[in-house]
Amino acid sequence: MSTWLDPLRAALDAAPIPVTVFVRDDDTGWADERLFAMLDLFDAHEAPIDLAVIPVELGPNLAAELARRHAASSGQHLGLHQHGFSHTNHEVEGRKCEFGPARSRDAQRTDIAEGHRLLEALLGGVLDPIFTPPWNRCTADTGTVLAELGIGVLSRDVTAEPLGVPGLAELPVQVDWFAHSKGQRLDRHELGALLAARASGPTPMGVMLHHAVMDDEELVGVAELLQVLTDHDQVHLRSMAAVAATITTGEMA
Repeated sequence: MSTWLDPLRAALDAAPIPVTVFVRDDDTGWADERLFAMLDLFDAHEAPIDLAVIPVELGPNLAAELARRHAASSGQHLGLHQHGFSHTNHEVEGRKCEFGPARSRDAQRTDIAEGHRLLEALLGGVLDPIFTPPWNRCTADTGTVLAELGIGVLSRDVTAEPLGVPGLAELPVQVDWFAHSKGQRLDRHELGALLAARASGPTPMGVMLHHAVMDDEELVGVAELLQVLTDHDQVHLRSMAAVAATITTGEMA
């Protein structure tokens, strides 16, 4: 049934050391029912998931539910961090970006600081000091502002050039569930091959999801992936905070 994951199983079987994996789901604040379906799936597998939360889209009811779920797992299975400010594109041309070259450093700092304040007010001490920019894009100014504000981890796509900002660790995702090649979305077997390739690499494998555009069929595929990851002895499925701690301390994940 999940033959598309056979390449991943083979890669894990051949791995000389356990492969560290984390899962990041973007756009919390949108499509709450789809989010809860995703969280229930991860709960059923006792697997950790990190949610990138849009500050201006987080209302008190959703915040209370996330805090409840966070407490129920003692923070082990649910991580919460900042996803931009309002998920607004500010670029007049080129690719979409909320924290791109059209924004000054001061404008970026204002939005990031206010977004952090909003999330802290609703989530309190459960917010991780991690920042995921919408569309996985930002500038060097963004990184500098994050370090100044004490948000010590930036997560983007693996294709983004590292910023090299002192005091800022970078924790990229390697696999986009909706990855495309030559304008076409990867089919399941192509996605399985990509997962296998990334699992064979030297760095932790981050998988990026977007619950708001994932229907029941998509969740079946995620469930199949989780079954492989939770069953295999050569997988360490971790939260982003746990993986980031090993990066900043220089230890093995």
